[in-house]
Amino acid sequence: MKKEKLTPVVFRVWNARPRDVIALFPALAAGNLRYLCESYEHFGQHGPADYINCIRKSKLAARKESASLLAELRRIGYKLRIVKRATRAMVARRSRPEGLVV
Repeated sequence: MKKEKLTPVVFRVWNARPRDVIALFPALAAGNLRYLCESYEHFGQHGPADYINCIRKSKLAARKESASLLAELRRIGYKLRIVKRATRAMVARRSRPEGLVV
C-alpha cells in the first residue's frame, strides 16, 4: 500500500482585526516566486505569502480557531499534515522546481 503524500500546513491568526485565520503552505512555492509560499484564507482564498512576515504579524491558531478553514481545505481536496512552523527542509522543497504550484 502506497503512503499518501501530505501537504504541511501552518495555521495562524492575524494579530490585527479582523482576526482571520490564514493557512500557510511552507513547502509550496507561489508560482515562480520561490521566496513566497502559497497561502489560503476564507476570503481571497489562494495567494502568495511572505512566510516570515506572516509569522511576525500573527500567532499560532488554536485547533478551534482553525477548524473551519481546515474543513474547507479538506473539502476542496487537500490532504494535510498540520505543523507549528516551517522547517528548513520545507523551505528547501519550495526552492526546488517540483515545489512550484502552477
